Amino acid sequence: MGFIDEIKAKAKLNVKTIVLPETEDIRTYEAAEKVLKEGTANLVLIGSEEEIEKNKGSFDITGATIVDPATSEKTAGYIAKLVELRQKKGMTEEQAKELLLSSYTYYGVMMVKMGDADGMVSGACHSTADTLRPCLQILKTKPGTKLVSAFFVMVVPDCEYGANGTFIFADSGLEQNPDPERLAAIALSSAESFELLVGEPAKVAMLSHSTMGSAKHADVDKVVEAVKIAKEMAPEVMLDGEMQLDAAIVPSVGASKAPNSPVAGKANVLVFPDLDAGNIGYKLVQRLAKAEAYGPITQGIAAPVNDLSRGCSADDIAGVVAITAVQCQAADK
Repeated sequence: MGFIDEIKAKAKLNVKTIVLPETEDIRTYEAAEKVLKEGTANLVLIGSEEEIEKNKGSFDITGATIVDPATSEKTAGYIAKLVELRQKKGMTEEQAKELLLSSYTYYGVMMVKMGDADGMVSGACHSTADTLRPCLQILKTKPGTKLVSAFFVMVVPDCEYGANGTFIFADSGLEQNPDPERLAAIALSSAESFELLVGEPAKVAMLSHSTMGSAKHADVDKVVEAVKIAKEMAPEVMLDGEMQLDAAIVPSVGASKAPNSPVAGKANVLVFPDLDAGNIGYKLVQRLAKAEAYGPITQGIAAPVNDLSRGCSADDIAGVVAITAVQCQAADK
């Protein structure tokens, strides 16, 4: 069974409720039909009955719950809670009402905050900033987590590297240029996410254009410092660096370039030095190796809310819904 099939099987064991707020996009309905047929999540679609009937095309969304912010009996409670949460920022009741009635993303996040849904998936037609801003304002970061970051699960066909071709690439969607402390936090969160989703021990490589001191540069120093911090914070995590990509995943190259490393040649979690490298890296692998790319999946938010690439397919959305459901299961523990 492939990665996403295993995730869907896990999701079915304890079905969670996931909000899909982007009811203006036909891909939402195609994905909803697939999710409902597979039974990987209970779904909430936000919008009026008329909007949804007009936008859904021929897709069968029987079984989804439709919530219209303009008529829902819970909207007043959401408005009051949003005012309470944002009153230090000067939010009034009128502003909160306007925001929740005009932004289905904000409304979906409030559903999660108030316990009326377990998680949310958005981003097919909104930027990452527009998807994550309400999460950071309303849900905040998870206790014990220093920052919110994002990763892609990459599933490379016919690949002997990583976990049978499955990797986490981080941060590939959010943190622009993390300092050593943030890079270390991304690495440790990504190790935890890998073990949750893939079910195998994480082997984390902190990537660079240098392997174990082969080059001297301030960018290399940043990664070296991040490795030191991460090892001090979580010595039990199998993590090493700095190393080049080939040294991280190819056993023969790892043995040659970093013979004393427990990770070299075996890495399944790849931590990139900045967002440019991470974003370019995942898209290269997705397009040239025809890999499945699920994400950007967020980590560090107090409740599971996940972003989508605006180029995503309905199958991608359905996959991220299942991943979000599994994260919701873990959040219960």
